Amino acid sequence: MSVHLHSRSSGRGRGRGRARLMSEINVTPMVDVMLVLLIVFMVAAPMLTIGVPVNLPDATARPLPDDNKPIEITVDQNGAIFIGDTPIRQAELVARLAAMTQGRADARIYVRGDQSLSYGRVMAIIGAINGAGFRRVALVAEAPG
Repeated sequence: MSVHLHSRSSGRGRGRGRARLMSEINVTPMVDVMLVLLIVFMVAAPMLTIGVPVNLPDATARPLPDDNKPIEITVDQNGAIFIGDTPIRQAELVARLAAMTQGRADARIYVRGDQSLSYGRVMAIIGAINGAGFRRVALVAEAPG
């Protein structure tokens, strides 16, 4: 009767036990980073749409359906007029709107007026826009709550 003892080598011999290089990419960290970036952009995007800060009055009306991007005209508490973030004089307002809309009378125009302004100041701007042929002019107000 003979007994054979087998010993295992430690892997340092002829390259049998060497670890192979993995040629696969681990995408889990990349997916995590992309999800974090998505959340950051989802939170930051609504903050980028606000132009000139104004104190809007409250309203109980429901918001208008949003089918295309409207032109926003802002009148701040000092009475200065802005299209988006660009300041403009009232005498240039109608010509600039006509150029931006290429003469389309159905373009949506939102007027954001500070609540401390006089009614006549905001109505003069809306009247000028309406007098130029634009029919889809709306006032913007804060939703309650």
